[in-house]
Amino acid sequence: MPRIEAHYTDPLALQEQGFEALLAEGRLTEWGRKYGYEEIRNVEQYHRNVPISTYEELFPYIDRMMHGEQQVLWSSQISWFSKSSGTTNARSKFIPVSQESLDDCHIMGGKDMITLLVHNKPETKIFEGKGLSIGGSLSDNPMNSNLLMGDVSAVVMKNLPIWAQMIRTPSLDVALMDDWDQKILRMAEVTSKENVTSILGVPTWTLVLIEKILELTGKTSILEVWPNFEFLVHGAVAFGPYRDLFKKQIFPGGGVGFLEIYNASEGFFGIQDDMSLPDEMLLMLDYGIYYEFIPVMETGEESDSIVSLGNVRMGVNYAMVISTNAGLWRYKIGDTVKFTSLMPYRIKITGRTKHFINAFGEELIIENAEQAVARASGATGAEIVDYTAAPMYMEGGKRGCHEWVIEFSKAPEDFSTFVRILDETLRELNSDYDAKRSYDMVLGMPRVHVAPRGTFYAWMRSRGKLGGQHKVPRLSNNRTFLEGVKTFLE
Repeated sequence: MPRIEAHYTDPLALQEQGFEALLAEGRLTEWGRKYGYEEIRNVEQYHRNVPISTYEELFPYIDRMMHGEQQVLWSSQISWFSKSSGTTNARSKFIPVSQESLDDCHIMGGKDMITLLVHNKPETKIFEGKGLSIGGSLSDNPMNSNLLMGDVSAVVMKNLPIWAQMIRTPSLDVALMDDWDQKILRMAEVTSKENVTSILGVPTWTLVLIEKILELTGKTSILEVWPNFEFLVHGAVAFGPYRDLFKKQIFPGGGVGFLEIYNASEGFFGIQDDMSLPDEMLLMLDYGIYYEFIPVMETGEESDSIVSLGNVRMGVNYAMVISTNAGLWRYKIGDTVKFTSLMPYRIKITGRTKHFINAFGEELIIENAEQAVARASGATGAEIVDYTAAPMYMEGGKRGCHEWVIEFSKAPEDFSTFVRILDETLRELNSDYDAKRSYDMVLGMPRVHVAPRGTFYAWMRSRGKLGGQHKVPRLSNNRTFLEGVKTFLE
């Protein structure tokens, strides 16, 4: 806790120290020589010398690293690559993982997650049982047999220290299985016999596992299987639409706590440090990551300016830019965040820079959609499993609309009321959407399809995207994802 408390008392010093350490390592790389890291003495020079990069722009360097070249983007040896979920690109992304990023970022994030969990609940007894980790799988690198790749959760799990392996379940041979259907079955068989006191996982896949355990055991509640369960640690997707489902149906009674983390293939960024502040996370500033932020204007376009942490403002939507101890230099991660506090620096995730609907000038972002779905669910007693939405374009004189496919674990008491509140909330939250909906001139009411249980699971399986950090794309400006899901409705 004393180390974490520096985030409250002197956060900018942490970033400055991290920045200087990154520069020192960067000078030893091909990238650093190309962009004159030897001459860089401050942030202003760093901005002038080093370009902001997308994955596509860094890929030629990463591709060489995947073939075995070293000291290209980072100074120490790269033996691992994290395979992204690929929700923002049709193809997967491969992110280099250094030993420094494993030890000082991903694993440090896990230690701090446990620290903050205990700090929030000193009387916890989670260590009397096991922590259940729901992760992905590993695979060989076809370009170089000496290098491994996999979902970030699998890479981290494989590299956990012995003490961490001792307090988690299931064993690695089960946790890292390739076949997701078989893995869920084996995980259910194994963990249903354990004293599980916490879960670390993506909400969607957590639900799949719990349903399988209840099916195997014949129990009606997971708390009958795990009576000592205390905490769900969740990340990767917004928890808002799932909150009521987990609180009221999965873990009823109010005895279970919920802790959010913000981890990705590129790094571990945030941890909920205050249990009374759902959706807000402390930005972790000493994990070998230097942060910059690009303001996203109301039009959805990114500003030409970029600011360091000391110049951010609350309530502004920012695209995140990171420089990391795995060699991602001024890299646009694709996430957008807002600051909810500046002392300490707390953030909430608002969406993806490429996940939005703007077919009619409505500039609908994920934050709007998540809030609207959560409000409509709360008002109608509904509980959500998954959803996706896309524009339905104007044809034959008909106005356009947004088309949604939603899978419920508990259907709304009144479906028409659910749709009405969904629409009303989007209009309240987004003035551009409201303008396009005015008098139904451009956009009509949302068209919502109810998907049978298991629809999104079947669709994700068909795409080879089961498990780990793979997640359903919430919003898309084209209809590819939506049409794919709709084929499973027929």
